Amino acid sequence: MRPPGHGGAGAGARPTPDAPVPDTPEGGHAPVPDAPEVDATGGVRASSPGPPPQALPAVAHSWRRIGRALAPRPTRAQLTVALLSGLLGFALVVQVQQNRSEGLASLRQDELVRILDEVTQRSEELEDEAASLRAQRAELVTGTDTERAAREAARARAEVQGILAGRLPATGPGVLVNIGDPDGSVPASTLYNVLEELRNAGAEAVQLNDLRLTASSYVVEGPDGVVVDGTEARAPYRWRAIGDPDTIIPALDMPGGAMAQVRNAGGTADLRAAETVAVDATRDVSEPRFATPAPDAEDG
Repeated sequence: MRPPGHGGAGAGARPTPDAPVPDTPEGGHAPVPDAPEVDATGGVRASSPGPPPQALPAVAHSWRRIGRALAPRPTRAQLTVALLSGLLGFALVVQVQQNRSEGLASLRQDELVRILDEVTQRSEELEDEAASLRAQRAELVTGTDTERAAREAARARAEVQGILAGRLPATGPGVLVNIGDPDGSVPASTLYNVLEELRNAGAEAVQLNDLRLTASSYVVEGPDGVVVDGTEARAPYRWRAIGDPDTIIPALDMPGGAMAQVRNAGGTADLRAAETVAVDATRDVSEPRFATPAPDAEDG
């Protein structure tokens, strides 16, 4: 008999369960745990916490699920709208290209005539508008010149009216007429005929002695002799007239004319042309008492 405690397997002793054997890497050695970190004072530093290696695949899988959930998912309606939009764009491109290629060749004759009439009418309207704009531009550009020209024209008219009315002195070519009356036999009517002949011959300014004669001047017999415009005039009668000498001299010196009448009345006459005749006598023009400017025809 074996002593107790030294029996074999069949001696009634119960075998102990096998203890779990840790997994070992290739080579048969168990992994060595990481050594604890030591700080500067020599103490042991606790290792930083971190997720266990088994949790990493789960986290990555969660992020993938979130990405798939947030990604846009086209619906059937969206796909249909996109397809129709593409077809519509293609049809428009084809239509535009076809219209460009055909142009006016596909139009009927009446349509071509209508288009031609519209283009012609529009062209005429544009030409009229361009002409109007050019006229406005010319008025704006020459506005100052036009105003200056108007002032100059008004001044010229005032000068002409002043000369004809006797308000302004005048110079120019004309004739000089000296009539002597030694016996005082030349009547006022003969002197008035001289004035009328000068007017008829185109004299623009006439002076007798120191008197300016105008369209309203008169010559009459006074108690002591000839009276001109209310002033007594005495011989010799010196006439100065501005006008064309080639016209005035023949008119005065014609047979039976004014100079012949002076000589027939016992007077003397000396008539000659002059390049420059100065009519420096002036007279005041009185305002008309009854006459007023007539209204324009446009005013009715």
